[in-house]
Amino acid sequence: MQNTATAVEPTAVEALTDELRTLLGDAGVSTDQRVRDRASVDGSTMSPLILELLPLGAADVVAFPTSAEQIAACVAAAARHGVPVTPRGKGTGNYGQAIPMSDGLVIDTTRARAVVEIGDGYVTAEAGATMVAIESAVRDTHQELWMYPSTAQSTLGGFLSGGSGGTGSIVHGANSDGFVVALDVVHADGSGELVHVEGEDAQAYVHNYGTAGIIARATVRLEPLQDWRGFYASFEDAATAFETLREIGNLEPRPRLCSADHPTISAALPPDDALPEGRASLRAILMPTVVTQATALVRAAGGTVEDLRDGPQASMKLSVLSYNHPIEWLQKSDPGTYIHLEVSGDPLVDDLDAVQATMTGGLLHLEAGGSRPIGMLAGVWEGPERLDESIAALGALGVGVHNPHQWNVDFEVERTAALAATTDPDGLLNPGKLNPAYAGPRKGSIR
Repeated sequence: MQNTATAVEPTAVEALTDELRTLLGDAGVSTDQRVRDRASVDGSTMSPLILELLPLGAADVVAFPTSAEQIAACVAAAARHGVPVTPRGKGTGNYGQAIPMSDGLVIDTTRARAVVEIGDGYVTAEAGATMVAIESAVRDTHQELWMYPSTAQSTLGGFLSGGSGGTGSIVHGANSDGFVVALDVVHADGSGELVHVEGEDAQAYVHNYGTAGIIARATVRLEPLQDWRGFYASFEDAATAFETLREIGNLEPRPRLCSADHPTISAALPPDDALPEGRASLRAILMPTVVTQATALVRAAGGTVEDLRDGPQASMKLSVLSYNHPIEWLQKSDPGTYIHLEVSGDPLVDDLDAVQATMTGGLLHLEAGGSRPIGMLAGVWEGPERLDESIAALGALGVGVHNPHQWNVDFEVERTAALAATTDPDGLLNPGKLNPAYAGPRKGSIR
């Protein structure tokens, strides 16, 4: 089985650390225990299933390259010494994909953050550039990113390696659907070369956690800058909010984002006058030309338009209240209680009560998808067997389900494994994450 590196020899780590200090200087390498501890965790404490399994691994040494070329040099050095390499951005992933399960070297890319070039319809940046910084830079050229994740402080490399979609996905789909123009990647062959790949060749490195090659620099698509509005509405109940979300999500031109929450989830969000207590919240990033239509839909459903806000900060605030972020706020409001599943399909709206009843205390967060609603269904954590029962019950309702509480590559696995057999013959790239024979707990996908 590919990608199953074993324990690291201490002498190899010592030799690698010495070489890294020569490459990066003392400030660019750390073996301090606190630094290693921070580099060995991500947001997987959000998952009660994974939380019970922690710790999954620990970095022996952490490198902080400041450019794509230095990222390549670090990977090459680790490969020559036979030390596993785990790439890391901001560590905002929720399910252990950035945890060094075979110990070894963690490459923290956050200092390699240059925005290299902005052109007509594209931007090139290094792996550690944050999505919010890129969005800010390209605004000066009257352009904006096709998409960015709900954790807008995520790095470009982290979003392409571990994320899938977010603000902008209603129109453009996932980050594997044409967002990537080209990549400069590093293979575990010891050469230190930046391998430039474009088009379909580049897609093979997206959403595989760096198991076939580590992204050091990326070129992604832009579109003309729009004058978006932040739209807030509220409803007496979730069912009405979700029905209205589906209608607003289909307005033309399409929203950049449209989210809605059960009143209990809305109550857990950060305080805001536009999120009235006891009501279901609907939030959208809309073109000014459809605000009147959206307002009419809300009022026809008995809802209230709470606020209309403009400017990039208004859109960014709505972005960080989307996808799994509302579930994180719910978990903070009642620690240790909730687990969630990623779900999709019209039954989320048409058969809401039955969907929520599949989990004890079930509560739904909903997003307008490109062709169907998608969401996060939270419920009380009662153990793996009960979670499997919920997955089966959702499937019987015709709901698409993805159980995210695992760290194995779950997108184009066979393609990734075939590529990694060439690019990572010794299984040094993020070991433990690419297992083609893995059978669960994934039960379908919303991708």
